[in-house]
Amino acid sequence: MRARLSLFCIAVLSPLWAHALEDISLPAGFSIEEYAEVPNARSLALGENGTVFVSNRKGRSVYAVVPGDKGTRTIKLTKGMNAPNGIAVHNGDLYVAEIERVTRYADIENRLEDVPEAEELAIELPSKRHHGWRYIGFGPDEKLYISIGAPCNVCDEPGFAEIIRMNADGSERETYASGIRNSVGFTWHPDTQELWFTDNGRDMLGDNLPACELNHAPQQGMHFGFPYCHAGDLLDPKFGEGKRCADYTAPAQKLGPHVAPLGVRFYTGDMFPEQYRGQIFIAEHGSWNRTEKIGYRITLVRLENGAPVSYEPFAEGWLQGESVSGRPVDLLVLDDGSMLVSDDLSGKLYRITYDGPVGADGS
Repeated sequence: MRARLSLFCIAVLSPLWAHALEDISLPAGFSIEEYAEVPNARSLALGENGTVFVSNRKGRSVYAVVPGDKGTRTIKLTKGMNAPNGIAVHNGDLYVAEIERVTRYADIENRLEDVPEAEELAIELPSKRHHGWRYIGFGPDEKLYISIGAPCNVCDEPGFAEIIRMNADGSERETYASGIRNSVGFTWHPDTQELWFTDNGRDMLGDNLPACELNHAPQQGMHFGFPYCHAGDLLDPKFGEGKRCADYTAPAQKLGPHVAPLGVRFYTGDMFPEQYRGQIFIAEHGSWNRTEKIGYRITLVRLENGAPVSYEPFAEGWLQGESVSGRPVDLLVLDDGSMLVSDDLSGKLYRITYDGPVGADGS
């Protein structure tokens, strides 16, 4: 009896993600493999020498994944940080965003085994933890962009629900866009250099409302509706009184309700077939309070003449019925054209490649 019980416990307690990759479906010609193990792998950034930097929000750390001829090597760079989530590499320096501060590590790829002292930027950030984990990135304008999520499910508080930008040293801070509940992923179009970002819709309006959002902010000063209007057409029951959705910018593409879109990337490589190049990939982290789970996948938004024309699954299978084996967080296109996916549930990075026929449509 004891032996049977032990075997049962091993089967029950074995990680659900042990066979996760066997369940992942991709278009024909694509494949997915494990690239590296990083606990609670969150945001991704690429160094000039090919090092992949990975934040570990719950573990309060940042890691470096170094490629080599015999695979990758993972190095723990920092520890004891305050919910480090956003990371970026700029001019060889690593920037890490905690809840209340952003720090800079100079010449990081030459200092992986001897990490330099952190230099704190002169930026005042809110200390509230609700949606307090930051996402950061450097735009084509050389400015540092930082998301500041709303400190609530839905509320109207000055200084929150916006994306700010500043110089690399933290000076000349300004609000770039507002009315954004909680963006944990943004990127810039490779040709127009315009900002695109994901936004997580509010909760407690039911399973199917509101839609999450993919937004487009080609210029500074746009307001995307939160907390007054959600997804471009749904006035908030409390904060929408006396407001009009027409006064705010609607999403470029509505996404699934509660799918929790996080990382977003334009595909800029040349490994994938032509029809994927310049298109938008989104990591959907997945719902947490919906009656039936949704998300837990990578989706593809196709553009024509700069506007979305479709929204479809690209990689799915981390959700099997109501069982979850992985939660995609961020995406990164490597120099060889393959794409990395971080998964904070399994603590892994996955690599998606294409090896189908040249000129195939990959569908």
